[in-house]
Amino acid sequence: MNPTKGIIFKVSALFLFAIMASLIKATSDHVPSWQAVFFRAFFAMPVILIWLAQRGELRTGLRVSNPWGHFWRGVIGTTAMAFGFAGLGLLPFPEVTAIGFASPLLIVILAALLLGEKVRIFRLSAVFVGLIGVGIILYPRITVFGSGGAESLALLGAVFVLASAAFRALAQVHIRKLVQTDQTSAIVFYFSLTSSLLGLCTIPLGWVMPTTTEVLFMIGAGLIGGIAQILLTSGYRYAEASLLAPFDYTSMIFAVVIGYFVFSEIPTSATLTGSAIIITAGIAIIWREHHLGLKRGKARPSVTPQG
Repeated sequence: MNPTKGIIFKVSALFLFAIMASLIKATSDHVPSWQAVFFRAFFAMPVILIWLAQRGELRTGLRVSNPWGHFWRGVIGTTAMAFGFAGLGLLPFPEVTAIGFASPLLIVILAALLLGEKVRIFRLSAVFVGLIGVGIILYPRITVFGSGGAESLALLGAVFVLASAAFRALAQVHIRKLVQTDQTSAIVFYFSLTSSLLGLCTIPLGWVMPTTTEVLFMIGAGLIGGIAQILLTSGYRYAEASLLAPFDYTSMIFAVVIGYFVFSEIPTSATLTGSAIIITAGIAIIWREHHLGLKRGKARPSVTPQG
């Protein structure tokens, strides 16, 4: 174990995921989210395959015991990614990131419902407090519902991002079962493969001819996303999940900085207040799960901030 190295890998991965999301956001005015999903997933696969080849795990790392489990993980994760990409085009970057922090809260609820995990008053209270934070972020959007124009689109974006968080939480719960039989490398690769195929299936929904810049941005998003996934996975080899989990929230710092300097976005007081509450609740849940001895290390590296 090398905790410092693990933290560096984790934070570097989150920074690259933020860069990746900003590239997708930069194309969102013209390129549909489902088309962006294909580029993000397809161009991540070569990076993952090269990484496995360098580690000598090209054969063993892609073996699966539960192919249907990988398929459904892909469907759920791809849905999360598509909703998230759609939200990026309608909301400021910091707000998308803050609402996305609802995912760990929803995981607690889904783990109780789907996995039979015992969830007592402490974590339930933390979830409740965290959801209040989500409500604070959403409230300004809800109050202008029906006004039309950009505000209505922003509310739709908030709904998309919240749906993405819910599907990402469902993916995480699904992966907790999948890691019992299959390796993280297989989960990561077959997710990208499934997402690529599902992305191609959306051609009848209407793809557009992207500009050269948009093509480069989307290819870059895929390559960077693949590298970020490798760094994320590697981070958990050097440090315990309970140590690395709180660093997920550094993505808010990256979102605020990128949003300000690249997209001229300034986070609102509602976004900052709500995200502070959500982050506090999320860290409380992480602390409690560590105190209870709940093991999350094998599942965490398989889920990206997008799905």
